Amino acid sequence: MGIYLSTPKTDKLSQDGENDTLKYGVSSMQGWRTSMEDAHAAYLDLDCSTSFFGVYDGHGGQSVSKFCAKYLHQQLMKHEAYSTGDIGTAAQKAFLRMDEMMCGQRGWRELSVLGDKKDQLSGRVEGLIGSPKSGEAKGQHDDWSIEEGPHSNYEGPQCGSTACVAIIRNNQLVVANSGDSRCVISRKGQAYNLSKDHKPDLDAEKERISKAGGFIHCGRVNGTLNLTRAIGDMELKKDKSLPAEKQILTANPDINTVELCEDDDFLVIACDGIWDCMSSQQLVDFVREQIKTESKLSVVCEKVFDRCLAPTSGGEGCDNMTMVLVQFKTCPKPGPGPSTSQKKSPDQDSVSSDCKDKPGSN
Repeated sequence: MGIYLSTPKTDKLSQDGENDTLKYGVSSMQGWRTSMEDAHAAYLDLDCSTSFFGVYDGHGGQSVSKFCAKYLHQQLMKHEAYSTGDIGTAAQKAFLRMDEMMCGQRGWRELSVLGDKKDQLSGRVEGLIGSPKSGEAKGQHDDWSIEEGPHSNYEGPQCGSTACVAIIRNNQLVVANSGDSRCVISRKGQAYNLSKDHKPDLDAEKERISKAGGFIHCGRVNGTLNLTRAIGDMELKKDKSLPAEKQILTANPDINTVELCEDDDFLVIACDGIWDCMSSQQLVDFVREQIKTESKLSVVCEKVFDRCLAPTSGGEGCDNMTMVLVQFKTCPKPGPGPSTSQKKSPDQDSVSSDCKDKPGSN
C-alpha cells in the first residue's frame, strides 16, 4: 500500500503542563502513514522567565526531527544573543547550528541512534521521544566536541525536518519558522498567522532557489521536496561558495516578534498535517469551542486529529499530526532584564502590539 497503512494508527501520545501564566497541551498521532516522523519540544520553564514550544515535522525519516527536538532549544540558550535578550538572533543561529552539528562523526552517530529507535509500544506514537518534560532543559548544555571515526567526513543527513518554535519571555513572543509547519495566535477569536509556510510558489523562495542553481518542477524543489526551507536535506545545501542562508534549501528561519496583550487567547503550533485540513481561522474557531467545556488542552489537540483524520488512505487527513496548544492564563507583564529588541524578516506578517488593531493573515 506504499506510504500508507491499511488502517490508521489513531493512538495518541499526549502531555499537559502549566505554570502561573501559561497552560499547554500537546499531542501526536501517526495516522495513515507507515511511520511517525514528527517530534516536539515543550518547556514551560526553559529558564526563570522563558517558555519554549516547538514542532518538528520530519520527512524521509525521523532522525532529524528528533535531533531538533533534543538539541535546538539547548543551542538557543547557549548563544550569547540569548543572554543579552536578542532571542530572535539566538533562534536564527540555533536553526543554522542544527545543520552544522549533524555533520561529522558525532552527528552521524547521534542521528543513527535517533533514527534506529524502534517503537516498543506496539504502534503507539514515539514522536515525543525528543521532548523531555518541562524543567529538564536545565544543565543540558553541551559543547558538541568533534569526534574522530569512520564517519568523520559525513556531510549530513539526506532526510530533513521543518522547525516552528515559539519562545515566550514575559510579554514578548518570538516565533521562528523554517518550513511549512505553522504558528497561529488567537486574538479575541481572530486567527493571525505568526509564521509563513515556505512553499515553492513563493516568489522570494523561487528567486533564492534559482540563484543557487536549483529549480522547481511539479511544485517541488529540484523535483523532490514540496517545501523550500528545512533543517537537514544536506544534498540540497552543497554549494560551498554560498552561505547557508542562500542555498537551494535553507534552514534559515523567518523571525516574527509580537508583544502579547490581554486580548490574546491562545497560540497553536502544528505540522502541515493539520493545516492541510483546516485553515488557521477554522482551527481557532474549533479550539475556542472546545475549551468552553474541555479543560485539558491535550484532549483538545486529540479532537482536532479526530476531525482531520481521513476516512480512507490517500490525500488530505493522512499525514502524521502533531499540535501544541498554549493558553494564556493571564496577560504576561513586562519583566526586568536585558533589552528584548528583535529583528523581523521584512516580508513577515505580524500581530501588532496594539490590541485594537487587526493586522496579519489567516
